[in-house]
Order: sequence, then structure tokens, then C-alpha cells
Amino acid sequence: MVLPSETGPLIKSPNHEAITLGPGINGLWVEPVPDLITGKLSVWKDDNSVMPVRIPGYWTHKKGYDIKVGAAPTSGEKVLYHLHGGGYIRLSAHPSDPTAAIARGILQHTESFHRVFALEYRLSSAAPFVIDAPFPAALLDALAGYNYLVNVVGFSPADIIIAGDSAGGNLTQALTRYLVEYQGFDKLPAPPGGIILLSPWSDLGVSHDSPTGSSDVFLNSDYIDCSRGGINYAKKAYLGKMTLSPSLIPRNPYICPASLDPDLVIDFKGFPRTFLVAGGAEVLYDQIITLRDRMAKDLGDQFTYYEAKDAFHDYLIFEWHEPERTETLKAIAKWV
Repeated sequence: MVLPSETGPLIKSPNHEAITLGPGINGLWVEPVPDLITGKLSVWKDDNSVMPVRIPGYWTHKKGYDIKVGAAPTSGEKVLYHLHGGGYIRLSAHPSDPTAAIARGILQHTESFHRVFALEYRLSSAAPFVIDAPFPAALLDALAGYNYLVNVVGFSPADIIIAGDSAGGNLTQALTRYLVEYQGFDKLPAPPGGIILLSPWSDLGVSHDSPTGSSDVFLNSDYIDCSRGGINYAKKAYLGKMTLSPSLIPRNPYICPASLDPDLVIDFKGFPRTFLVAGGAEVLYDQIITLRDRMAKDLGDQFTYYEAKDAFHDYLIFEWHEPERTETLKAIAKWV
């Protein structure tokens, strides 16, 4: 089965407009942080007519732990900050979403995590739907969520691990890059103690599209289609007015950190320790390998790469994908 990504959300899911309540749901509002927006992020915000807004977030607590929602951390406590996947056009941070299986799995296997915070960042849409929330809307929201953990809840940046899957991996890289590049600006929090990139979407251009590459070769072993225009709607929705200057997209390290464009200027110096995961049979494999090589060069022994040979894209979502899922979760726990 192939999920083409040629339209918007397949089903109605919780979104940024409201907190979706239910038994055991720990939702709250996260305030925007306009005072922490500077440099290139401020320019992109104005170019795409995007404003910071209030968005929901959800806490998931480890079973057996009685923790007040948003309680201050205990001494030395680490927290996982999860940014979900879905091509920037679908899925949700809500605990009922399929991507929440990642948070549950990491909580189950990692002793040092007692809770996960997932942010309901804005999803992008384009014609024939209402044009809404293009880049850098999700990045503005992710920044607000990170600030919430540091300056509202009280976590030290060193005790925060950001985990992102698929598009959430792209967003994790972008948020980390912003925190690194503008470290020291006003009250901007320091970069996190580590990041986990799970099948990250790393090239929103076309430099890895090839009939002999993973984008085509692994179509029969994966459920997404990033070739033959299948991902074009997601790109159009997320990139917004940037699509009017297509030559600039593959040169933007916040969007295309794995682009093969010769004019891309990028490095990962200053990034925190990183754990990168790929499925050996996923369509994004080639671009993840490019990202791997670039991060390994700059991060050295602060970088760890893990590959599940026969796994497809974002396989940690699927609790039946064994033994690869449990083996990966154990490797993450050991790394943390």
C-alpha cells in the first residue's frame, strides 16, 4: 500500500485550534514567544505572513508515576519533547494519534524519562484547501513549546531530549539549528541536551529523486511515495510562497539539510549529541544517509546512527513491527 500525500488530512484529527479532552488526556495551552524570534526566522515569518499563536500541547506520563500536569522537574529529571510526523499536513500530538506510540515506547524502555511533552504545532495546507500555516509556522510553534519546557516548567536545556519522526525530524533539526545559530540572543534558551531523529524527512527538494535510488526502489517495501510527484502537495503546503523561488529551497539548511545542491552551505557544528534512525527499506533512505554522513563529520563521537535493515519509514509507530521496533527502542534507551 502506498500513501500518496497528494491531498490533505485523510481523517479529522485533533489540531492546534483546540485542546481535545478525554480520559487521561493532559492537555494545556502553550503561549507564543514573539520576543524570541530573530534573524532569518523573523524574515521568513514576514515573507510568508505567519504570526506566532497559542497552540496546545499534551503530556504523557509513565505508568505508575503520579505527576501533576506541568509540574516542575525533580532534581536531574530528563524530559522527552516529541514533534510528530505526518508530512507537515496531517497527524497530531494528541495521545490518541498513531505517532504517540513512539512516546509510549520510549517511556516504556527508558528509565530516565518519566514523561513526554508533545506539541500540537500548526499543520500546513494549500489549494484546493484553505492556504494556511506555511513555513515557518511549525518552527515558531516548536520554539514556543521548547520555551515552555525551559522557562515555564523549569527544565534545564541540558535535560531536554527532542525527538522528531519524519517531518517532525525535519522540524527537530530546524529548531535545533535555530537554537544553535542564535544562542545568546536575548532570553532564547540554550540548545537541548540531545536530539533523536527518526526517519527524518531531510530533503524537501528533488536532489535525491532517482529511478535507481531509494525513492523509487523501495516503493514496494514502504507505504509512502516521495517520487513521481506524490509528495508535491505536502511540499506546496509547507513551503508556501517559497515555492515562487524554487532555487532557494534546496539551499536552505532549515528545510533541506540533506540537499545535494552544490550551493547549499551547511554544517552541524554546535549541535548536541544526536541519535539518527533509518529503516533500511524506506523511501527516504538515500537522503537520510546523506544527512548521516554530514552529521557524523561534524559531530564525531557525539553522533550515533542506527539502521533497522528491513524496516520501512517511521516504523516505531507500528507496534507490530518486531523485532526491529523493540530493538531500536532499547538502543535509544541505552543512548539516553
